[in-house]
Formats: sequence, structure tokens, C-alpha cells
Amino acid sequence: MHPPARSIFPSDSRRLQGLAFALAGAVAFSGKAILAKLMYRTGADAFAVIGLRMAMALPLFLVIAWWTGRSGQGAAPRVPLSRRERWQIAGLGFCGYYLASTFDFLGLQYISAALERAILYLNPAIVLLLSALWFRQRVSVAQVVAMALAYAGVMLVWGHDLDVAHMAAASAGGVSPGHAVAIGSVLVFLSATAYALYLIGSGRLVARVGSARLIGLASSVACVVTLVQWAVVWLGSGGAMGSLQGLPLEVYTMSLLNATACTVLPMWFVMRGVALLGASTASQIGMVGPLSTIWMASIWLNEPISTRLLAGTAVVVVAVLMLGRLGGTARKA
Repeated sequence: MHPPARSIFPSDSRRLQGLAFALAGAVAFSGKAILAKLMYRTGADAFAVIGLRMAMALPLFLVIAWWTGRSGQGAAPRVPLSRRERWQIAGLGFCGYYLASTFDFLGLQYISAALERAILYLNPAIVLLLSALWFRQRVSVAQVVAMALAYAGVMLVWGHDLDVAHMAAASAGGVSPGHAVAIGSVLVFLSATAYALYLIGSGRLVARVGSARLIGLASSVACVVTLVQWAVVWLGSGGAMGSLQGLPLEVYTMSLLNATACTVLPMWFVMRGVALLGASTASQIGMVGPLSTIWMASIWLNEPISTRLLAGTAVVVVAVLMLGRLGGTARKA
């Protein structure tokens, strides 16, 4: 006797929910760059923008860390942390969230949101390269080809940014357009490298502590370090950098949106997507991130869309998908 047709609905519903969560997470993460550049146009600098973001996100991350530790969510429920693990989490938070976020927001002052997103999606290639150098991990010919494609795609997008560099130079503190693209690209590449180090170092802790708890703890560390940095920069510059004086109300509104809808909620969306679909499928859906950034930047920032930009972004997406199928590691946006 055949089972009733409706018995397939729960699995279909689960898949649709997973697709929705993964897609929402990818698009929401991409909005971070758009909001940051909109705030730069009001006169806010990178230290003020990232400081406000982390200040508003900190209470939410603390709640996540407390709740997941108390309720025993994750691979190892209610596991106590050793002193060594606490230091490891602090180091991961410093590298993977503080350094990655700081370099990213500094770089966004100089380059387009589309180039920023393309460079960040080099992360799997960076993880593979670092693993080969440090752990003598074998790299196949196909992986080398995929990495080469990824970098070639970024170079295409980089060329597009050079053509429209005058748009970024206005918020680059007097730096010439060509130098602005170079400086911004290096800073965002450092951001991608910092997060790659986080991914490499977090494997065992994720298995023991659980991904949600680790994110809550490490992100809380990053928030605190960022707030200390904000205070030091503001005091050290005599209020010239990191100042909130004279900024319009929309900066605070956009910061709240950045901290919630583009930082904390997307993390939860992506984790739910992974839980419902599996890491491989969820990461492939995340490839919509660069494309959503292009269109949002065009709508909200008036950044031009060119054939070179679309081609370069497509090459990066294909290369990252190849790396994922070949055993690479996908990036959080």
C-alpha cells in the first residue's frame, strides 16, 4: 500500500524553510556594507560606524552566549570551559570578529561594496592556501585552478572599481582614486585573512562548545575590544576620529539596523539554514551574497553596474562553488 502523498510535505516544508533562512541570511549580511557606506556619506568615520554597531550588538551576543550555555544547546550540552578554552575563544574573537570587522569597515571607506564582497568571498581560497602552508595539506590541481579563477574574478571586479574609483575617493580622506582602491582592497583582504584564521582555529571548539555558543562568546569579546579601541582612538585623536558629534539621527537608526538585521539575525538565519539543509547546500545558497550586494549598491548607493563587474562576480561565485565541492570552506558573509 502506497503512503499518502501528503507524507512528503514535512520534508518539503523543512527544505523550503531552510532555503528561506539561508537566502535571508546571505542577503542580510550583504546589507552591512550598504549601511556602512550610507553612514560614511553622513560624515561618520569607520571607527564610529563599527563602534556603534558593536555597542548595539553586544547585549544580543551576551544573551546568545548566556542562553546557549544555560540551555545546553550545541554538540556538547552545558560543557564547562577550561582556562585554555577561554583564552582560545578570546583569541578567536579578537582575530575572527574584531580584526575582520575593523579591517572590513576601514576598507569600505575606499572601495565599492561590490568589490568588498568579492574579496571577502576569497575566504575559502585563503583557508585552503593557509592550510597548505601550515598543515602541509595536499592541494589538488583542481583546487589550484579554482583558486586561480577566484583571484582572476576579483581582479576583474578590481578593474571595474578602478574605472569608478572617483566615487570612493570622496570618502577616502583625500587619497587619490587609484590609491584608494589599492588601500581598500588590501584592508578587506586582511579582513578575509583574519576570518580565515578564525575558521582554521575554531574547528575543535565548535565541536565541543557548539557553534551558537562560540559565536556568542567570541563576538562578545570582539565587541568589548572594539569599544575599547573606539575610546582609545577618540581620546588619542582629541575627538577628531570616532566622534559622534554632529551626526544625524539616521546614523543611529542605521547602526541599530546594522547590529540587528545585518549582524546578529543573519548569523541565526544561516545556522538555521545549515541545520535544515546541511552545510554544503546552505553555503551554496550563500553565493547569492555578492549578487545581492551589486544590486543593493546600485539601488541605494548609485554604484554603477558594468559587464566587467558582473563577469568578475560570476567567476568568483563559480570558483567558490568549485572549492566547496572540492572540500573548501565557505565563508560567513
